[in-house]
Amino acid sequence: MFLPSVLAASNLVSVQPGLIFWTLVTFVIVFFVLKSKAWGPILQLVEEREKQISAAVESAKRERAEAEKLLADQKTAIAEARRQAADETRRNQQEMEKFREELMAKSRKEAEELKLSARREIDEQKAKAIAEVRAMAVDLAMEAAGKLINERMDDSKHRALAEQFVQSLPLSGANTGARRSA
Repeated sequence: MFLPSVLAASNLVSVQPGLIFWTLVTFVIVFFVLKSKAWGPILQLVEEREKQISAAVESAKRERAEAEKLLADQKTAIAEARRQAADETRRNQQEMEKFREELMAKSRKEAEELKLSARREIDEQKAKAIAEVRAMAVDLAMEAAGKLINERMDDSKHRALAEQFVQSLPLSGANTGARRSA
């Protein structure tokens, strides 16, 4: 109720042909002025901004493709490095096993040579000891025979002579060489 009376009293809703004409003329003039002075630079800025965004998107696509390529290259390089490390580790293990086997074979050979050398040394020492014992036995037999021949004794003299002879025997092998030469 209040609204129709207010609209009827105002000139804003009434149709005035002169005002419409001048409004259209003003709109056209403002349109051309804005088109020549404002819309051109505004559209140019919008187009430049659109070109910058398109260039940025293209650059981002190229960089992403390059990054993906670099990532793939890195993955390939890492896989290759791991493979090489595994090969190197396997090769080192094989070399260490070979070295260990060679060392064991060398140690066995040296041990066998030492064993043979020790046996030869033992055999030589044994033969030498047997020869010394035989020489000593011969010397003892000759000495005992010489004493028995030089003296004819009874049983008590025999015992005393044998005890004297046993006591005069050398305790170590050091005096055997001196005995043989005497």
